Amino acid sequence: MLRALILGGTGDANQLANAFVRERIDAIYSYAGRTQIPLGHALPVRIGGFGGAQGLADFIRQERITHVIDATHPFAAEMSRHAVEACAATGTALLALERAPWTRAPDDRWIDVADIAAAVAALPERRARIFLAIGRQHLAPFATRPQHAYTLRFVDAPDGALPLPDAEVIVSRGPFTLAGDLDLMRARGIEWLVARNAGGGGARAKIDAARALGLPVIMIARPALPERRRVESVEEVMAWLAHDARLGA
Repeated sequence: MLRALILGGTGDANQLANAFVRERIDAIYSYAGRTQIPLGHALPVRIGGFGGAQGLADFIRQERITHVIDATHPFAAEMSRHAVEACAATGTALLALERAPWTRAPDDRWIDVADIAAAVAALPERRARIFLAIGRQHLAPFATRPQHAYTLRFVDAPDGALPLPDAEVIVSRGPFTLAGDLDLMRARGIEWLVARNAGGGGARAKIDAARALGLPVIMIARPALPERRRVESVEEVMAWLAHDARLGA
């Protein structure tokens, strides 16, 4: 019998979970729990890590999982690597639901960088107002550039002091709009944007707003991941599962 595990934490994962509920697919939804996510579906949920690839493999065996769908954030590289290792070790089918990355438009002023450290190095030396749209997990390296005024946007309010001496936090949940992000950047005099290439539509507005305002964007590339089968839509995931079900997998 088909029994799926969704590695979630994204809007795409929640849409997939809703589709599973509608189609009455036996599944478990797992996410790290770093942010408070309104799930809105009736699947059984587990919160927290697995304890590495071996822990995930043990969970797959214990729960008799037949299919794993990695619908984590494109920058959740460690979890995605663990999924590849655990599914290989257990002989479990794996599919990544991964939104396409953003691509540069003619008027974009992107500075492409490989990682967070390179993004910090790409910031200007003179004081500037920076929209730092990278989440909460990777702020500390930017403390080496304390001269800047940072605007941060989080899904949840921070639960402790931030490592940046001059930072304003906006607590807001997407999807965001072009008009809203234009207003945000104008009101705060934003001069630079730092963003991870997450792709999708929910967070794209800041990229379009930066283009409209002629702002430079430090664009952090996605981390390299092991080879795995991937799709970009919930419909493709459902077709993959239906194909395996017809074959009796």
